Amino acid sequence: MDTPNLLIIMDDEHSSHALGCYGHPIAKTPNLDRLAQRGTRFDSAYTNSPICVPARAALATGQYPHQTSYWDNCIAYDGHVESWGHRLQGAGIETTSIGKLHYVDDRASTGFDRQILPMHIHAGGDTQGLVRDPPSPRPQCRDMADNLGPGETEYTQYDRDIRDSAKDWLEQQAAGSSDQPWATFVSFICPHYPLVAPKQFFDLYDPADMPLPKQRPDDGTDQTGWWRDFNNSYLWDNYFTSDEHRRLAIASYYALVSFIDDCVGQILSVLEETGLDKTTRVIFLSDHGESLGARGQWGKSTMYNESVQVPMIIAGPGIPEGEICRTPVQLLDVFPTALDNAGLEPAEDRPGRSLIEIANLPDDMSRPIFSEYHATAARSAEYMIRRGRYKYIHYVGFAPELYDLEEDPEELSNLALKPEFSGVLREFRTQLNGILDPEATDRAAKADQQVLIDQLGGREAVATKRSASATPAPKPVDAA
Repeated sequence: MDTPNLLIIMDDEHSSHALGCYGHPIAKTPNLDRLAQRGTRFDSAYTNSPICVPARAALATGQYPHQTSYWDNCIAYDGHVESWGHRLQGAGIETTSIGKLHYVDDRASTGFDRQILPMHIHAGGDTQGLVRDPPSPRPQCRDMADNLGPGETEYTQYDRDIRDSAKDWLEQQAAGSSDQPWATFVSFICPHYPLVAPKQFFDLYDPADMPLPKQRPDDGTDQTGWWRDFNNSYLWDNYFTSDEHRRLAIASYYALVSFIDDCVGQILSVLEETGLDKTTRVIFLSDHGESLGARGQWGKSTMYNESVQVPMIIAGPGIPEGEICRTPVQLLDVFPTALDNAGLEPAEDRPGRSLIEIANLPDDMSRPIFSEYHATAARSAEYMIRRGRYKYIHYVGFAPELYDLEEDPEELSNLALKPEFSGVLREFRTQLNGILDPEATDRAAKADQQVLIDQLGGREAVATKRSASATPAPKPVDAA
């Protein structure tokens, strides 16, 4: 087979709970469902850090945050660690990005020959989130509850610009005479809040029909100092005035999911109309999930499935059609996938595996997946290992959690409280220690963050300076 093209489509804050092909009873995603039907859907896909900037750095580099020190929404990917784009450039493959990157800026050499409509961190990123021990309250959380329902935002317009730029780019490729393979990364920002959706899509969902989110279980986790600090920093739910208010937010989120599904569908239609679908592998995924009110939380930043699990679909030449792969996968797997797609030698220094390979092999439920979090509202580091039926969550300095995902897929019963699971907990702690030193890594992240805090005027100045609740969308060049 000649080297296929590679089209990676990513959206932002899209939990795998919110797609029809993943079994969601409400979310309407016909285009992504169709992509899954002509390819392979990964049943258990995870982010390696449930927040935007570290997740995207992990996807670019194929390495964990503790390996690269891209810890939070201030310390962004700057090209100093080799990306899959760099590897492809070295092999003479054209690389292009269209849309959100959330890297340090558009001047750094991050592995793209061209960046179209890039979004990067703004004004140094979420500087307030650098203050973590204890974290500071975030009154900007009110922004989510105050901006809901049908309408338009700079994000929906930005995503339309990304959609149209991607369609134009594909049409230009199809019309060109070059037969050289390419790799293109198209990255949307919705369904990230603000939860305001175009009326066409909002009208698909009646807020009165939205189920209320599950609440934090009475298992003792909310009594720990880690969770008290987290909840006192991320104040999202405090600003919702009623369950009807929450239902409106949930309907708006699903409407944005359908809006993005439509954008993706238009891009895939161009791929098919031009015949590029026959020579192009497509990957769809998200950077992290969305809690959507579960356990009293909105946004991401936790190791529960609604936050840390993401959709992931691959389709195209050599990919099994209509299959569900139950082998756990992760964002880090995109790096070896890009190399595999291009026929390049695998990167021995990267922990991921090619999704192309995984999709063509028998399921391996025993594959472990690791995620870590060192960012906003976390008093200390938060780690996760998913292996087999169990998920282990470790908080530095605080009690762990353990869930049986077969018996308890909603993660409502913390088995770490039961003495009969002490052996399982020891096994997971040993495995965690084999990946990193939890305490030393926590100290390293905080030390890097303290350097920035000192540069910005000290703890009090940073803690009281309100960061924006979301990165502003860039304007098209001709509109600047």
